[in-house]
Amino acid sequence: MARIAGIDIPKNKRGVIGLTYIYGIGNSTAAQILNTAGISQDKKVNEWNDDELAAIRGFITENLKTEGELRSEVQLNIKRLMDIGCYRGQRHRKGLPVRGQKTRTNARTRKGKKKTVAGKKKATK
Repeated sequence: MARIAGIDIPKNKRGVIGLTYIYGIGNSTAAQILNTAGISQDKKVNEWNDDELAAIRGFITENLKTEGELRSEVQLNIKRLMDIGCYRGQRHRKGLPVRGQKTRTNARTRKGKKKTVAGKKKATK
């Protein structure tokens, strides 16, 4: 099992797919990393030798922000938005969708489990 940036990459997957297990690396970045290192994208992780693994590790540490460093940067950006009180920061603070989605029926991921409110009672005559 290859260990890159503190993450165990599954050995039975293709290299491009395996690299996406690292936070901050998607499909296109993984393909770019392998092309720069001169490794075939179809080659599985367990077929990489030590030199190829070192080339991948070197490229990632020199050129990319990944894992903890990237997560902390994202959290600082969100905190900055909340501190300056902009619209996006207010939405983050309230736990509502930030990017313009409607909230009347959807947005369960951001708002959490449904809280049922009793309906309005009709006046008796």
